[in-house]
This record gives sequence, structure tokens and C-alpha cells, in this order.
Amino acid sequence: MLAIATKHRKEEVLAGPLEKELGVRCLMAQGLDTDLLGTFTGEIERKHDPITATRIKCEMAMEITGADLAVASEGSFGPHPELPFLHANEEIVLLLDRKNQLEIKAREITTDTNFNSRKIDSPAGLMEFARQVQFPSHGLILRSLAGDAPNLRKGIQDWETLVNAFTQLSAGGIPVQAETDMRAFCNPSRMKTIQKAAEKLIQRVKSTCPQCHTPGFGISDYRQGLPCSLCGAATRSVLSYVSACQKCSFTEEEFFPNGKKEEDPMYCDYCNP
Repeated sequence: MLAIATKHRKEEVLAGPLEKELGVRCLMAQGLDTDLLGTFTGEIERKHDPITATRIKCEMAMEITGADLAVASEGSFGPHPELPFLHANEEIVLLLDRKNQLEIKAREITTDTNFNSRKIDSPAGLMEFARQVQFPSHGLILRSLAGDAPNLRKGIQDWETLVNAFTQLSAGGIPVQAETDMRAFCNPSRMKTIQKAAEKLIQRVKSTCPQCHTPGFGISDYRQGLPCSLCGAATRSVLSYVSACQKCSFTEEEFFPNGKKEEDPMYCDYCNP
């Protein structure tokens, strides 16, 4: 039995692949309120990093269901770490095995996201923003910017509700902010990213330690030092990936994982300080 820790219908993209590929039977942790760990809209502050949050979700699901296996995911949105001028969605999917004391996780990051927000001052501006962010297939949130406790309308997924909510919130000239609803069940783009992360998780589970055959063997660290092709000095580029087993001391190092044995001098701190 594997418990899925979600409030926002993530089982729609998690349960099928996990059952098919890992031979488990998935069940829902009924009554689990993952919003207690924080919300995208800020009513409840997020106090944990994504890995810690997924771990806590798994533990909560185990407590509810009594299962020894649980899976959870956590998403974050913001500038891409390598392309800061683009928005990115990062998803962490984590499998917790309480019986065998294993924690296996996978990560997917993509710029295929509609994450956005805009201050709206007219119905025409609202329509323009809505179409830009793939509404109504992707949900919207409207937030009144009046007062210290802004009024919210979440999960808007049809034009009539959107227009009515804007009319109510903007009455008297109150400014309104439109935001993409990033909860999984309101955001098909995010669901696809969660599914891709789950597929990576499955492959990681299937990867076993060459020495003790424990599941989850894979890259745990990397080492910098790819030599410069001009001067031979170590650069900050990746020289090798290190895979490690959670149970035994076995490690495996793969050199030149990107197929490059030398780095361009433009990335050398000596040649191009």
C-alpha cells in the first residue's frame, strides 16, 4: 500500500504510473490538509523548504492511512536558476519508505509554466491577461488590493465567474490583482510537470545499488573541475557525478558526464577572470 499525500488531485497523474511501474496499490490519505504547510496565495506562510515539506506530507499521509509507503510532491515558482528572465516551475516528488528507512526523490524544472500576475484596472485588461495565461483551461485568482487582509477569489475557471468576481472586487475603484492559480488541479501545465517528475522518481526507484541492491541508487553529488582547453586549469564546470547508496557505503563516480573532457576558456577563471 502506498499513500498519496495530496489535497489538490495530484493522484490523477501519480497513481497510475506508480501502480503500473512499481506494482503498488495506491490509496488516498482522506482528510489530509496540505495547506497547513503553506499556500501559494499567502494566507498560510510556507515555513519549510520543498524537500522538508514533501517529507512532512508523506509522514502526515502515513499517520492517516497506516501505510509504510507514501509519496508527495511540492512545487515552487519563480525565475529559472539559469535563465532568470524566464519563469520556471520546479517540482519535487518524494517517496518515503518507513519500513526500510529510505527516502527517494526526483526533480523536474521547466519553463513550460503560465505562472504570472498583473495589476488589473479594466475589464479589457483582465481579458487580455486571462487569454495570455491560458484561461479558462488554467485557473485564475483575483485579489483585492484594498486593506491589510486582501479579499481573494480562488479557482476561477469560467468567464462568467471571472467577470463577476472582478466587478465585485473592483467596486469603488479598488485595485485588483490577477494571478495564475498554481494549485495542481487548476493548472494542467503544472500537472504535466508533476507527472514528469514522477516518471523520474520511478526510474530512480528501479535503479538499485550494484553492491547491496537497495532501490534508489543514483546521483547524489557532483564535482567541479573540468579542465580548461587552453591553460589546463580546473574550471567550475562539472567534472563528474557521484552516485551513492543510502544503505551501504558503495559509491560510483562518472567522469565527463556531459561528454566534454575540456571546457571553453571563456568559462575559465584564469583565462577569462
